Amino acid sequence: MIQVGLTGWGDHPDVYSPTSKKSEKLIDYSSHFPIVELDASFYAIQPERNIRKWIDETPDDFQFIVKAYQGMTGHQRGRLPYANPEEMFKQFKLSINPMRASKKLAMILVQFPPWFDCIRENVNQIRYIRTQLEGYDVAIEFRHQSWYVPSMQEKTLDFLKELNFIHSVCDEPQSGIGSIPLVAETTRNDKVLIRLHGRNVNGWRNTTGDNEAWRKVRYLYNYSDSELDEIRQAVNKLKNEAKNVFVVFNNNSGGHAAENAKRFQKMMGIDFQALTPKQLDFFEEE
Repeated sequence: MIQVGLTGWGDHPDVYSPTSKKSEKLIDYSSHFPIVELDASFYAIQPERNIRKWIDETPDDFQFIVKAYQGMTGHQRGRLPYANPEEMFKQFKLSINPMRASKKLAMILVQFPPWFDCIRENVNQIRYIRTQLEGYDVAIEFRHQSWYVPSMQEKTLDFLKELNFIHSVCDEPQSGIGSIPLVAETTRNDKVLIRLHGRNVNGWRNTTGDNEAWRKVRYLYNYSDSELDEIRQAVNKLKNEAKNVFVVFNNNSGGHAAENAKRFQKMMGIDFQALTPKQLDFFEEE
């Protein structure tokens, strides 16, 4: 089964009903897509009340890809707001367990930063994460090219298989060592994740030092039909190797993600069922 969705539900104007309130964005979103990547969990471990609210607002078969908290992946600047790493992982698991109990947790996405290279210390950190998230479906996403150089790619994939991790396949700008190639390979036969970050080569790296401005352009990209056809070919390969393929569009900056996802869905001939019956599909031609 191929599931298509977007990162977050708050920045996609095309999916909202004109009469909806701000608080109804997730309800509107879930009338278009069966999955979403929860990004708020990266910036802060979410209160259980938020998790339960999002569970209640979505259809029974809707699923969340929950992005791991930044302190778990090495993105955190300064001291962690927890007594120790074990307490941090404990609180994260307590936060998302209602989602897991409701069968709406597709996976946890552990995305490492561009400086997380292929060295023994980082391999050990990945093993530690596995022990802390034992029993959870976890996808691993790298950003440093060293994990996929010809001499390491097969070893990297075998390592993920050994620890029962889901491989996060990425389409992103090829912009030096802080980006990875699209490696359409699975590490489990039940789930694989493919995340589409766009191909904005000039905006991928922050060369100005202005984080706010950089983030606005990093994912500014509109996929062409020919580029989406490349993704289609990769997804068709993956669906023959894994039962469930989760495709997430992350090219949000210019509002292209929703339209690109809908165009890709049409290209794949996918018709999602059991969505929230809230509104007409504004992407359909009248």
